[in-house]
Amino acid sequence: MQTVSTIGGLRAALAALRDRGPLGFVPTMGALHNGHRSLVEASRRQCDVTAVSIFVNPTQFGPNEDLSRYPRTLEADLQMLESTGVDVVFTPTPEVMYPAGASTVVDVGALGDRLDGASRPGHFRGVATVVAKLFHLVQPQFAYFGQKDAAQVAVLRQMVRDLDIPVELVVCPIVREPDGLAMSSRNRYLSPQERRTALALSRALAAGQALADSGEVQAGNLQRAMEAVLLNEPGLKIDYVAVVDWKTLLPVDAVKSGALLAVAAWVGTTRLIDNAVLAAR
Repeated sequence: MQTVSTIGGLRAALAALRDRGPLGFVPTMGALHNGHRSLVEASRRQCDVTAVSIFVNPTQFGPNEDLSRYPRTLEADLQMLESTGVDVVFTPTPEVMYPAGASTVVDVGALGDRLDGASRPGHFRGVATVVAKLFHLVQPQFAYFGQKDAAQVAVLRQMVRDLDIPVELVVCPIVREPDGLAMSSRNRYLSPQERRTALALSRALAAGQALADSGEVQAGNLQRAMEAVLLNEPGLKIDYVAVVDWKTLLPVDAVKSGALLAVAAWVGTTRLIDNAVLAAR
């Protein structure tokens, strides 16, 4: 496994490997867990070469968010990636990704202001900008993302379509702890009590899913069922509860196959997200 931190080093490392076959790419912010491992493993199954980036992207954090305390565990991350057979790891600094004077951004318009974009103004502009830069540098055939970041997936799908970027986005299932909590790098912020409180997110989604499975098609009823679970959990503050079209992130009145149940909440000082996609009927 090669670890490089410069653009020139990345291009040289990948140039030497491209003739092996398809290149898969997993962009991350580090603090890796088994959810990230599942993305790497998906790339390894599908592609002959796998590259991973580790970069805590400052442009997707707001002024009062957790950039300074976001977990950074580079040594452990590299050990995990080497054990999974990754070929190249790119670990740039902010100065490499955003050189002095850089001012170009990628903005996906109204889509970037929905769900997490409404709660975190400018967040998806930062995400789209850094991912577009990474796609340009790596030039993968496939890029792997987790369903947990469903709104991000919608934004990046739109960006890839609009800019004709020749990459296929592969969305992998949410990886959960045995008790149902969606794996997240931010879970390590939680105290033991907050960790128990956070389970309300997956319980809320299960309540919405169960109601849909029983035949309920009114999105408002699913939303109220999910809200009831979250409102009944002391120590949790709802950010949003939504039933939306996964492509547009706009609310739907009647649910159908592929509708997205999405929740976000504050547990203590930690903001967590989770979602479920309704299966075909």
